[in-house]
Amino acid sequence: MASSDFFLCFILCFTGLSVSFSDIVLLPLTHSLSKTQFNSTHHLLKSTSTRSATRFHGHHQRRRQVCLTLSPGSDYTLSFTVGSNPPQPISLYMDTGSDLVWFPCSPLECILCEGKYNPSTTTPLPKIHKNATVSCKSPACSAAHSSLSSSDLCAISRCPLESIETSDCSSFNCPPFYYAYADGSLIARLYKDSLSAPTPVHPSLLLPNFTFGCAHTTLGEPIGVAGFGLGLLSLPAQLASFFPQLGNRFSYCLVSHSFDHDRVRLPSPLILGRYGKKEKGLGNDGAGFVYTSMLENPKHPYYCVGLEAISVGKKTIPAPETLKRVDRRGNGGVVVDSGTTFTMLPESLYDSVVTEFEHRVGRMNERASEVEGKTGLGPCYYYEEVVIVPAVALHFVGKGSSVVLPRRNYFYEFLDGDKKRKVGCLMLMNGGDEEELSGGPGATLGNYQQQGFEVVYDLEMRRVGFARRHCASLWDSLNRS
Repeated sequence: MASSDFFLCFILCFTGLSVSFSDIVLLPLTHSLSKTQFNSTHHLLKSTSTRSATRFHGHHQRRRQVCLTLSPGSDYTLSFTVGSNPPQPISLYMDTGSDLVWFPCSPLECILCEGKYNPSTTTPLPKIHKNATVSCKSPACSAAHSSLSSSDLCAISRCPLESIETSDCSSFNCPPFYYAYADGSLIARLYKDSLSAPTPVHPSLLLPNFTFGCAHTTLGEPIGVAGFGLGLLSLPAQLASFFPQLGNRFSYCLVSHSFDHDRVRLPSPLILGRYGKKEKGLGNDGAGFVYTSMLENPKHPYYCVGLEAISVGKKTIPAPETLKRVDRRGNGGVVVDSGTTFTMLPESLYDSVVTEFEHRVGRMNERASEVEGKTGLGPCYYYEEVVIVPAVALHFVGKGSSVVLPRRNYFYEFLDGDKKRKVGCLMLMNGGDEEELSGGPGATLGNYQQQGFEVVYDLEMRRVGFARRHCASLWDSLNRS
């Protein structure tokens, strides 16, 4: 592990479980879909599009906004165990749009959680020992409380004034913190305990003294999140304290999926660290990546990049200036987000894309207005056999930083169950007037548009890269190495 040619790599997959400490470690990550919650594709798409919009607009409401997409069929969850006496299983959403690891604990009061994916219905919630609490003087406590000073936090914990003045507050715990969401919220405490990834053959991967939030009261949030953002408490940041080479680079490769309830979900790898040199032809040390620089955001822990334009066929549509940079107030740029399903664009850019799409597709096909109303997507078109759609490409800031999207990443085709007709919808969404999108990103690149790419977050070089991959084959190759 000390050799410069050896990099420990974690692959977290949606199905299957195997481990090899020689080159890579494979841990389970689950892609979930509820077959009973949604009675139609229309219903599932409507729920997902609504939550994508809610999450996007939530980024502009509060400084510490942490919005989760809870729609089954669009989320990616990791499985870990916490504690050691006994180890207790937890399931966490993977989210590059937040920077905290938290999960619900027993006893839990979850308000308005009916009908949401809830693993606690089959797995008991963990109970955390009260001795695992974090001191109010710790940097982690300050990070959870928006960087309040330790004196303020100790005072909130009702530490006596004389103890604060003499810096003798070590026995006082970090007070509970409140997180607000676009469609929910939670109150949690910080704890430190072991976090492990159990394997059937090898010893568990153990991360001692891992800091996390434990919530006993939530509103609309029945499952926790593994934040992969840029903050002190994120999963990559804490892993870096145990394995320094892991903290500066991670990537994932999302296997393409549809909103078909019966479709089999194949393994998708999430990779912490970088591949060894012998994997150069396969992964994030090899050729094939298109990189764009991360934009510094002084207000939010997002992975922001700049967007120059979007191409629809041979038509190149310039992006608004707000998408090319982030200002001193943290406004602008495009967030690359694993936790939002559909890409959200400012209204002017979205309208221009739709106009060009309508010009090329609408003149040959019937507009499916009823489907648009039922799904929250559009434009949608009925077609008989095959529909011809123009190519769509994203042109990020930087020389040669263009990404051509696979057709299935921006145009979803399915059977309209009501009329028994084939229909296809554009899978980009209107994020609203850019003048009203103050206090946050100008657009979001959702996980549906990232499918079929390995997306790498290179924190050392401050860049995000995209490379077309057959993600299931990438999983198989790494699993055999």
